[in-house]
Amino acid sequence: QVQLEESGGGLVQAGGSLRLSCAASGRTFSMYHMGWFRQAPGKEREVVAAINWSGTRTYYADFVEGRFTISRDNAKNTVYLQLNSLKPEDTAVYYCAGKHSRIFDPLPREAYEYNDWGQGTQVTVSS
Repeated sequence: QVQLEESGGGLVQAGGSLRLSCAASGRTFSMYHMGWFRQAPGKEREVVAAINWSGTRTYYADFVEGRFTISRDNAKNTVYLQLNSLKPEDTAVYYCAGKHSRIFDPLPREAYEYNDWGQGTQVTVSS
């Protein structure tokens, strides 16, 4: 099990940027595929982006449209989500999640595939 803690959320105007961080502790972070999810009020949790254990494979939801970038630094046990060109509809609680994986395991894209979750960080985009 890995413990995850998100930071970097906040209030930003439409068109602005934020950088979310997720610090991991516990088991070997470099053996984990990582994902970012979000959940808006009244909506289901949805995947935003995912990255494999080495950072060589990534996945983005269609709504990202090139605005967000997921990355990781295994030396710092941290995964990042750079949010650019934010829109009011990006307002949500953003969660990071981890799945202990073997090297060639596919990149998980669904919430149920992840075992470990952070508490979330609020992102609010004003119009």
